[in-house]
Order: sequence, then C-alpha cells, then structure tokens
Amino acid sequence: MQEFRHFDPQKLELLEARIKGNRSSQQPIMIADDSNHSTSTCSRGSPSDDIEVMQSETPEKERKKRKRKGQDSDLSGPKKISEYFKAATSLSPGRTSLGIGILPKSPPSSSYPSQMMSSPCGNSNDYISHSSQSPKPARPRFSESSSISTQTEMSLQDLELKERQHQSHMRVKEETIETLNSTTQDLQRRLDSAQKLLEKVKEQSKKSTEKIKQLLIEKARAENKEARTKSMEDRLRLGQFTTQRQGAKFVETWNDGYAFTDLVKRQEKIAKEREELDQQRKSLMKRKPPNSPHPSSKSRPKQNGPNDEGFAKPFPEFMNHAEFYERDEILKLRQAAFKKEEADLQGELEKLERERNLHIRELKRIHNEDQSTFRDHKVLNDRYLLLRLLGKGGFSEVYKGYDLKEHRDVACKIHQLSKEWKEDKKANYIKHALREYEIHKSLDHARVVKLYDVFEIDANSFCTVLEFCPGNDLDFHLKQHKLMVEREARCIIMQVVSALKYLNERKPPIIHYDLKPGNILLCHGSTCGAIKLTDFGLSKVMDDEHFNSQEGGMDLTSQGAGTYWYLPPECFVVGKEPPKISSKVDVWSTGIIFYQCLYGKKPFGHNLSQASILEQNTILRATQVQFSPKPTVSQEAKDFIRRCLMYRKEDRADVLALAKDPYLMPSNKKSSAAAAAHASAAAVSSPHNQLSNSENST
Repeated sequence: MQEFRHFDPQKLELLEARIKGNRSSQQPIMIADDSNHSTSTCSRGSPSDDIEVMQSETPEKERKKRKRKGQDSDLSGPKKISEYFKAATSLSPGRTSLGIGILPKSPPSSSYPSQMMSSPCGNSNDYISHSSQSPKPARPRFSESSSISTQTEMSLQDLELKERQHQSHMRVKEETIETLNSTTQDLQRRLDSAQKLLEKVKEQSKKSTEKIKQLLIEKARAENKEARTKSMEDRLRLGQFTTQRQGAKFVETWNDGYAFTDLVKRQEKIAKEREELDQQRKSLMKRKPPNSPHPSSKSRPKQNGPNDEGFAKPFPEFMNHAEFYERDEILKLRQAAFKKEEADLQGELEKLERERNLHIRELKRIHNEDQSTFRDHKVLNDRYLLLRLLGKGGFSEVYKGYDLKEHRDVACKIHQLSKEWKEDKKANYIKHALREYEIHKSLDHARVVKLYDVFEIDANSFCTVLEFCPGNDLDFHLKQHKLMVEREARCIIMQVVSALKYLNERKPPIIHYDLKPGNILLCHGSTCGAIKLTDFGLSKVMDDEHFNSQEGGMDLTSQGAGTYWYLPPECFVVGKEPPKISSKVDVWSTGIIFYQCLYGKKPFGHNLSQASILEQNTILRATQVQFSPKPTVSQEAKDFIRRCLMYRKEDRADVLALAKDPYLMPSNKKSSAAAAAHASAAAVSSPHNQLSNSENST
C-alpha cells in the first residue's frame, strides 16, 4: 500500500477510473512506476488485485491524493482528459472484435476511463507524457452507484484447449453425421428393396389367387357336371319327378325307377314261392306217418265225403318216417332261404330308399341352383367365391364358398328379400337378421358354428359368412338311418349340452329356442364325430332388462314361432300376458332330440303336422312320455329323458343343472351322483303323478 503513494496523482486517478468505471476492453492495463516511463509496455494484470488495492485505501489517503492532483493540475492548465484519447478512440472498437462482448457504458461523468481502457498498448505512454506537461483540474468524486464489472481471464493455453476440444467435438459430430447418413442410406436401400420385394410378393399373391380361383371354378364345374350326369343316370334307376295335369293345375308326382320295379317283382316272386311252400308243407303234414307202425282206426283220418263229381276222395297215403323227415327238412331249408332272401330284399329296399332320398335332394338342389341368380361362380365382396349351392330355405340360399384372403372354405348364407314385400316386413326381417348377427358374432365355442362376416349385396339381399361343415345335419341322418345306438346318441347329447352350457355361462345368457336335429350339424357326416349348433335366428338374450328369475324368466314375444315338436308346453299357453320362458326350453328340446335318436320317432305328435299339433293341443297334453319295448334302451337313458321332459317347468332342470346330470358324466363319477339324481327324481315324481291324476279325472 505504501508503494501507491509514490505514484503520480494522475496515474492513481487513471487507476481508480480504470477500476470503478465501465470497462470496454478485455485485458487490464498495468501502469509501471515513474522510473519506468520510457520503457513501459502493455501487460496483463489481475482485476482482483486492482480491486483489493483500491478497497484498501482510506478516505484520508483519498483526500491527500486529490490535493496533490489539484496542485499538479494548476501547473499544466485546464484540459479535459478526453482530449488525450482522441487518437486512441479509433482503435478501441478493434478490441470488441474478439467476440468477448462489450460491457455496458458508464455515466457521462466517468466516460473517459473506458476510452483509456480501450486503447491499445503504447498509447498510455503518450498520455503520461502529455499529462506531465499540462496538469488536469481536480475530478469530482465518483458516485457510489457506479458498478464494477467482472472480467474473466483465460490464458492462451485454455483457448487452445477449448479450440482443440471444439475441433474434436466437431470431428465426432461429423463422424456421427456421416455414420447416420450412411446408415440412413443403407436403410433406405433396404426399404426400397423390401418395397420392391413386397410389390413382387403382392403381384405373385395376386397371380396365385387368380390361379386358385380359376382352379376352384374348374373343379366346381367338373363336380357339378359329374353330379348332373349321375343324377341323369339315377333318374331311370331310382326315379324322377313327372308333371301331370290335375284339372286346371299341373302337379309334380314321383315315379320310381326300374330298381324299385325289379325289387318289387322279386318280392312278389318270393311271396308266391312262399305260398307254394306253405301248401306243400300242409300236404306233407297230412302224410305224416303215425307214431305206431300199425295205426288204429282212431288214428286213421276219416274218409272224406263225396266231391263235386260224386266220387269220394281217397285216403292219403302215409309216408314212412325217413321220407317224411327228408321232405320236412327240405321244406324247412327252403323256408329259411326265403326268409333270408326276404331280409336281403328288405335291406336292399332300405338302401334304395336312402339312395332315393339323396337323389331327390340332389334333384331339388340342381333345380334350385339353375333358378338361382348366383349360379355363375360370382365373387361376393371381392373376397368370397361361390362354388356350389348346398341348399335353399324359405328366404335364403346357402352356398359353399372359398375365402380368397384367408384361404379357407366357408358357407355363404344369402338372404333375399322379396320385392313384393312391404317396407315394414322388410324392416322386420332385416331387424331379426341383424339381431341374429349381433348374437352369433360374439360366440366362440368348439360346438358352435362360427360367424365370420356380414355384408350387403344389393338393396334386397345381404350375406352372412359362416364356418363350413362338410357333413349333413342330424335330421338328414335320422331320415336315412331312422335311429342310432345309445352310445352314439349319448355322445351327441353330451356335445349339445356342452354348447348350451356355454350359452348360459356367458353374460348375458342366451336361449337358443330353436334346437332341433336340423340345426345340429355333423362335422364329418356321421354320428361318430363332432357336432356344431347353428341357426340363432330365434335366440333370446336373457339380459337384466327382460329376464327376471323370480317371475320365472322372460316374456315370450314371438309365440307361434319355432318347431312345435321340440317346444315345451309353456310355449303354447295362451292368456292375457305372454308366457315366461328360460333356458329350460332348450332342456325340453334336448330330451325330444335324444328320444328321437334312440327310438326313431318323436315322442309327441310324430305323424302330425304343426297345424294339427296346434289345433289338438298335443304338446299341452304331453304330461308323460311313453317308451317302446324295442329297441332296447338303458334305464339311465330313460330316466334322463324323463328329467328333461318334466311337464311343469318348475320341476324341470335348467341347462347348468343338466350339465351335471350323472348320465352325462364320466363313468367314475356316475356312481357318486346317481344317488342324488334318484332322490331328486323321486321328489319330483310325486307332484307329477298328482298332476296326471287330476288331469285324468277331469
């Protein structure tokens, strides 16, 4: 601190202005001692050292400096300090070009130190020489509000390090950009090749689809031609429809072919031969030898009376035992041969009848296919290729189709609305079809036919795409084979109950309501395979809004619909309010189907039409089921049918309870559940007997 007192007051003033004023230069100016004026050079100083020096000065020292400064300034005369920096101001902007930044300007009273600071080295010596010749008047004290700006000092090594780091970062960035560009170009090349490959695959797939379509059409036409050729051949062998006029109308009648004619002739021939055999046997019995070798008069046959010509018939000549035994054995063998031949003819007749049923079905199919508007292998919805007609219902046609996208066989059910229908009838039909679609599309079970798609064809037709099952339905099988063994029938009923259980376990539960053999599809065409339920057009959804378990179920709003042979008695009750139904409707239908499979006929109204069933109240009087002695059926199967066909719905089991029936359980579980089932059957039989007794008394 003592060193600053030997400095010139003007130098101290410049140092103070340099510290307290606003700085515009980057590097501080170091001022040397008086003895070094001639050899002073520009040097770098530390801003912190200057600040410490100035802060260490006391007010007394400040006043002394000002006094010395006033004395020196009187010698040189009045002159402003800005005049000494006129030459230096032109060089100060060059210091800001280094990119360090320009500091804010100080007030006008302290502007001259910044000019001093911005001057390059070498100008300070000129200023010192001028100040010694013309002293400057005393400067007023700086305001304490002037700010002290900080300055960061960086060495050349630091700058070079920063520059090297910056260059290394730039190189890394350039390398990264180059790598990314090369990766992008590689990915772009891969994308282009993948797109070309995709286009090529699409083109190949399109060609393959067209080829598959062409092959399928050719195969369908060949099969159709073969079927028509076979049908024409069978017209003569099995029979055909002929049109005959009856009054003012033309009616189609069926005429059997030569196979049936030949079979009838053979049966007539066998019948005549059997009559002759019976006559020979009667005559042989008359010549049967007596037991004793000399028959008495009692054992002799009485003499016959005179005949028409007036002559008496001779006594029959007795045969010995050997001859009689020989002739009797021949007649017995011939009689057994006739029975065997009759049985063979009966079996052949049943086989011809089954072939005739298939032949009639094929004739109807060909006729309906010729009349159909979709017979020319059309492609529906740019996806489904129609191959051949499977069958025709009231307002729909079912075609076997092929899905060109998923490459699978499908069944296309085409619903056609009549142009003569009124708009309300069309709307009602479409409403029921859409309702069936909404119910069916949510079902996913192995024993339920899957629904794939629904789309509109035109203003009067739409199509539903279903899972294709190659076999026939159970109704056609029963018409062909009449009945089946209990084991096969039980297997079918187990699968039906499994599907019904799925429908009742989902939320909300579903009543099928139209369960019958025609809606049970045999996947492999025989009763030894899997089955699937179809046709949910009359299904009922038991949601919370319509179903009330305390009231007995939901209202039957479609009374009169369905197949009457398979509906329970509660569906035929007529009153002020509609009857209540539940899943027990399907339980009744299951029992009817099981009975028909075992006995080859329906338990109620077998030979009646639906109109006759409705007029005669056949189902309302079906209080008890009767079993035939033949064929032989186990008692467990009969009890199961009785539990399904309980007259009162309160006594009948629901679907979930039916799924736990001991008859449908595996053999190891039957014994444990049999006792409970017999107890429940005994408890249920008492009110049933009371009901039947009361009805019999009335």
